[in-house]
This record gives sequence, C-alpha cells and structure tokens, in this order.
Amino acid sequence: MKNGKTILEASLCLVLLCSLILSAVVAEASDDYNHPPESDVGDWTNIIEVAGGDVHTVGLKSDGTVVAVGYNYAGQCNVGGWTGIIKVAAGDHTLGLKSDGTVVAVGRNWEGQCNVGSWTNITQVAASWYHTVGLKSDGTVVAVGDNSSGQCNVGGWTNTTQVTAGSRHTVGLKSDGTVVAVGWNEYGQCDVGGWMNITQVAAGWYHTVGLKSDGTVVAVGWNRRGQCNVGGWTNTTQVAAGLFHTVGLKSDGTVVVVGDNDSGCDVEGWTDIIQVAAGSEHTVGLKNDGTVVAAGGAVLVEPASGCFIATAAYGTPMAEDIQVLRDFRDEYLLTNRLGQALVGLYYRVSPPIAEFIIEHPSLKPVVRAGLLPAVAMSTIAVNTTPAEKTVIVGLVALVSMALVVWAKRRRGKGPQYT
Repeated sequence: MKNGKTILEASLCLVLLCSLILSAVVAEASDDYNHPPESDVGDWTNIIEVAGGDVHTVGLKSDGTVVAVGYNYAGQCNVGGWTGIIKVAAGDHTLGLKSDGTVVAVGRNWEGQCNVGSWTNITQVAASWYHTVGLKSDGTVVAVGDNSSGQCNVGGWTNTTQVTAGSRHTVGLKSDGTVVAVGWNEYGQCDVGGWMNITQVAAGWYHTVGLKSDGTVVAVGWNRRGQCNVGGWTNTTQVAAGLFHTVGLKSDGTVVVVGDNDSGCDVEGWTDIIQVAAGSEHTVGLKNDGTVVAAGGAVLVEPASGCFIATAAYGTPMAEDIQVLRDFRDEYLLTNRLGQALVGLYYRVSPPIAEFIIEHPSLKPVVRAGLLPAVAMSTIAVNTTPAEKTVIVGLVALVSMALVVWAKRRRGKGPQYT
C-alpha cells in the first residue's frame, strides 16, 4: 500500500511539473499587441520594394539604399550603410542583392544563413527564418543555413525563375510554369508536383502558395488558421505568405488576406498598392507613390534575445515546438484564470533562469529534452476535435482537483514522527 501511495504521489508530482513547464513555455511568444515597431513605416518615401521579416520590415529606396524598422535584437535592421542594392528579402535576418550580383546579409546567423559572401551572379534572394536561398543567372539555385529537413538540397535545380523559402522547406518556380519543392513535408507543403501555369510562388511557415496565370491562387500545407483558403480569389497579381496568413494583391490595387486574424489581416481600406509582403505576423503594402502601409505585428513583452526559458533553449521564439505550445496556450491556458495566472507567473520567474541557460550553452539540449513531454501533450491537445477537447479539459480539471486534495491532505497531516 505504501508503494502504491508513493507511486501516486510521484505521478501527481510529475503531472504538476509538466503542467508548470507547459505553462511556462506556452507564454513564450506573447500576443500582447500595442504598437508594433515593424509597422512604423508611415514616414517612408521613394520606396520601390518592401520585405517583411520575423519582427521587422525592410524597404528598398529608389537610390539603392535600404531602410529597416522593427526589433533589432540580432542586428537585422543594421542596413544603413548598404548601397547599390536592387532587391531585398527578410527572415530572422535581412538580405540585400547588389547590382553586381553579390549578396550582403545582417542579422541572426546561428545556422549560417548569413554566409552568402561568396555568392556571385545572383538575380534573386529569398530568406527563411533559418536558411537563405539564391537564384543564379543560369537558372540554378544555391542555399545556405539550416538543412535539417533537406531544405537546402537545391543543387540539382535548373531552369528556375523564382525561389521562395518557408520555415523548413524551399520552393522553386520553373520556366515552364511548374513548381518544385524540397524540405519538411509534414503538412503537405511540398506537394506541388501537379501545379501548372504558375507565375509566382510564396512560402509561409508550413504552407505554400502559387499564383496562376489566370489570376487564381492555389495553396497547400497546414491550414489550421485558414491560410490556405484562397480558392475563391480572382484577378490576383501577386501573393505573399507569412507565418499563419496569406496575402493577395488584386489587379485593382486592393489587398485580400486569409488566415490568422492577428497577423496583419486588417487591410480592407488599402488602395493603390503595387506590391505586398508578409512578415511573421504583419502585412506590408507598397503604394504607387512610393509610400508604405503596414498592419499587424507583435509587440514582444521582452526582447527576443533569450530572456525566457524556451527562447534560451531553442534559440528563437519562433521554433516549431514553441509554435505548438503557443496554440495550446491560446486554446487551453488563456481561457481560464488558473492558466492566465501561471502564464503571468512565468514572466516573473523565467528571466534569471534563461540568463543562466545562456551563460551555460551546454544546458540547452538538456532543457529541450525536458520540454519534450510538454510538447507531446500540446501536440495531442491541439490536434483534436471539439468533443475530444472537452474530454481533455475534463481530465485536466480532475487532475487539478486531485492535486488540490492531495496537497490539502499532506498539509493537514503535518510532520510524522516515529
């Protein structure tokens, strides 16, 4: 009996520990919106191209110089000295294509995504969060950065006319209007083999979008936020893809958006737009007079430089596991006072722990391993039907009640002496 009680107590403690870890991690990417700095583009003029990054926005001016606004925790906005630029791209870093076919880059380089100094004869660049892709003048493609899912395996591509980069996949448009893709395909984001008559492609976090020659749009991949619901679009001239949203520019200069409503979808009044770009959680539009408009964006409660436990462990607040946990936070924790209290507690206690992890990098894989139960629990929870969610909530409530009863009984007994 004693052994059974010990096992029960250990199990309850484990559940409590996992719950506390889970509540800590899901608070990682804050959804507190106020005045996103990546949308501070109101004073820009003479812009000829825009790019949306993770939490920053980049503008190419008509004189070949570049401007950038937003969070600059990794130096991704340090573009003030750039000249002779003809194209820009942005992820968790910023890329500039120079008129001589070379490429410059600033920002986060943990995966080597900024190692483009030796590239030549480049005609277009694309930036993901963790890797960089370059299209060469002969139609071949090069890539650097994270290749954990084979997203940089583009060495055999030929006759390519455009490239785009998602979270862990790379997409290429060929001269015959077909599309190729490599990388992680968990949600079917690389299932583009049957596409035809495509004139432009865009890659989001887990989805891929294609613009057809007749102005209609196709999309494949993860659609939990409705970011692939583009079947009714017509008269589209350009597409862009963000974290969980998809943007379309129409021939009349207006803009349509589908997906996460918090990701810069408030574009209803936009007019005279000639180019659109999608950041992680914001949308940018270039007007025909060279000015820029922007909507959405996330105000980070703390700088995303490793101030929280999960960011310190994963190296970025946009890690795949954190995105799963973020969905769990939205659907479960933030819907009740207890969960909200746990999230608030996390912000108070996490920073010193995160700083310790940063100072001791060898702890990062250990912390990530410790978070695996929370990731698994969240993955199961967010991929359920409403009926299954009700059962999960009920089970969580029962476990919580059991923990409370157990804790009260432990306190009521007081110390035992023999």
